[in-house]
Amino acid sequence: MSISTNQQRTPGESGPVQAAAIPAWSAPVGTWRMLAQRRHAPKLPKGLDAAWDSAVGLFVPWVPRRGRFLRRAERILALESDFTDQTDPALREMARELRGVFRLGREQPADTDRAVALVRELARRELGLNPYREQAAAAIAMIHGCLVELATGEGKTLVATMPAVIAGWRGRGCHVLTVNDYLAKRDATGLRPLYDACGLSVSWVDGQMPPPQRREAYASDITYCTNKEAAADYLRDRLQMGRLRGLTDALVAKINHGGMGGVDRLVMRGLETAIIDEADSLLVDEAVTPLIISSEVPNDEQTQAFEQAAQVAAQLKSAEHYKVNLKYRDADLTRVGKARVVELCDGLPGIWQSPRMRDELIVQAITARELFLKGQQYVVQEGKVVIVDESTGRLMPDRSWRHGLHQAVEAKERLEVSPPKDTMARVSFQMFFRMYRQLSGMTGTAWEARHELWQVYKRPTVRIPTHKPCVRIQHRDRVFGASEGRWQAVVEEIKKIHKSGRPVLVGTRSVEASEHLSSMLLALALEHEVLNAVKHEEEAKIVEQAGQPGRITVATNMAGRGTDIKLGSGVAEAGGLAVVSTERNESGRIDRQLYGRAGRQGDPGSAIVFVSLKDELVRKYAPWLARRAARRAGDREVSRWWVHRLFNYAQARSQKLAQKQRKSVLKSDDWLEENLGFAGREH
Repeated sequence: MSISTNQQRTPGESGPVQAAAIPAWSAPVGTWRMLAQRRHAPKLPKGLDAAWDSAVGLFVPWVPRRGRFLRRAERILALESDFTDQTDPALREMARELRGVFRLGREQPADTDRAVALVRELARRELGLNPYREQAAAAIAMIHGCLVELATGEGKTLVATMPAVIAGWRGRGCHVLTVNDYLAKRDATGLRPLYDACGLSVSWVDGQMPPPQRREAYASDITYCTNKEAAADYLRDRLQMGRLRGLTDALVAKINHGGMGGVDRLVMRGLETAIIDEADSLLVDEAVTPLIISSEVPNDEQTQAFEQAAQVAAQLKSAEHYKVNLKYRDADLTRVGKARVVELCDGLPGIWQSPRMRDELIVQAITARELFLKGQQYVVQEGKVVIVDESTGRLMPDRSWRHGLHQAVEAKERLEVSPPKDTMARVSFQMFFRMYRQLSGMTGTAWEARHELWQVYKRPTVRIPTHKPCVRIQHRDRVFGASEGRWQAVVEEIKKIHKSGRPVLVGTRSVEASEHLSSMLLALALEHEVLNAVKHEEEAKIVEQAGQPGRITVATNMAGRGTDIKLGSGVAEAGGLAVVSTERNESGRIDRQLYGRAGRQGDPGSAIVFVSLKDELVRKYAPWLARRAARRAGDREVSRWWVHRLFNYAQARSQKLAQKQRKSVLKSDDWLEENLGFAGREH
């Protein structure tokens, strides 16, 4: 049995885990509460309800929440004098009293204000950090269940401590969810002095923890972990429960059989409160990724069929035998292609005699060949296909594509084809997050997705202003007819900025692009660091140094997200960090995440993007206009206004399509929950 995101995720180990090998332990704290409070995610509204919900969603973001939260933050700051003169023991006693108030659920708005003010003072004493007005306002917004847009560098990690403390005081557990294990451990250990002063326990969960340690981590008042680890442990617990549907079933099983019916092996104590860091990444970008528990089903005939399909697909010609749709990322055989496939497969045994199975295998092989490219969607390490997250550029060794696509890519690369898998249980991250009773989050880029965040999660989005005015210079996009001209212009821009002594952060969309740019910089003897999916372990250290004078850092998308780039000596005077993007992303939010690396907390900085009319974005979502403009431009730079707007148009179409796909996943989740139930198998 293995647990997977997008097919293969194994919490606790790097490889598959046999269910029988999981040791038994006593029921964790809160197990009975978990059974009693078992929830299902709310279903999407239908018909007139859906129309009304969409209409409400248009107005929700414009409710004047920001001013109210900022005024309340002013009142919290006015309470500062009540705490600054207190001794440390006195503050801890205040924390104990407030914990009793929140544990009983008797808090008033004044109690919440005092709690935030107390945490501010303890943060100043224990961490040397004093949350300012905007951070306090963001914390109040999250306490009220909002998703907060707080610019990069505004201290989101510290903001999360205030709602986390209040959730911890309620005694039902609080999960602070972030994007990787490194950040989970860093934040849990770094913030422990503050939580200790508040009378709370804190821990973290990472991919290497065995079940007993996970149980202890979830028993803490506050648990830092990734969304993948939390969802994986939720699925494992649901499987351990078997046919038990809640508290009543568990009690009956205990009375009748004298056992706990698998409840004694649970690691979580329920889904009560979640605070999501980088909320747009987890709630939107990764929302369509299902997390799956699967078991290998060896099938030599099927494994051999993937290899044979790759050989047949290699003999087919694009346009003549098949057509590829870049926008929808799929392929179809033409009439001539189907006839050619029949010829090439003549004499092959078994499933090749079925026309439907034959065509499906060939289309899968064509898809792997044309749409899944080495260095972009995946890399090969130690004889294995390792998926690259296209949103972050990070390696995902614990993932595999579903429905035979992973095996098709392995066959294309002539690697050992892994056995097919049988799905035992699944949950999408959209459904998983909606099962929490209390949900809030923060990110630097959420406003563009505000309507979707309301419709899916019923959480309003609030934009909190920066503590200091943003003085980053946003240059106009530079558009080129072909990629060669774009890359030459990027290198010239890097050389110019480097001579001024400013650090440069260059963002690329793929591992292949980062390596290509690196080779060009090496040819000019420009020393630089390359931060891509292949160097995942070094990313935090490299990003931390990216603001030093004269430093050149080439990174895939938002690798190192969550790590601050602080300016070195003299950099601010020289103009600050310069961000150079080599391509537009399919979501404008990801572009803004990259630009936001410069100009944090009032620092100077600049951002510019270089694009080509041959880029995948416009080829997929505005192909006719892109071809027309490219023919006229050649390899030159283009300055026409409509060409610049072409990329905005393509990006808008991409975002609309992605939103439709996420909505279809929600509908699929509702159907599976209603018709198959949790224990149903997906074949």
